[in-house]
Amino acid sequence: MNSRQIQIEIFKKMSPAEELKLSMRLYWSARRLKASWLREQHPDWTEEQVQKNVTEIFRNART
Repeated sequence: MNSRQIQIEIFKKMSPAEELKLSMRLYWSARRLKASWLREQHPDWTEEQVQKNVTEIFRNART
């Protein structure tokens, strides 16, 4: 069994609450990464500007 198959089996065994917790962790991790990137690209921006742009980026994201 390869690592991808093992990962799939782990996900299949998760409860809905565990799936939600994992998805929320991934979402907030993605927001932190995007904020870090924006800070790097725009060192002159305030934290408020960074967070406003992160929110706008995620609001306009498409699936």
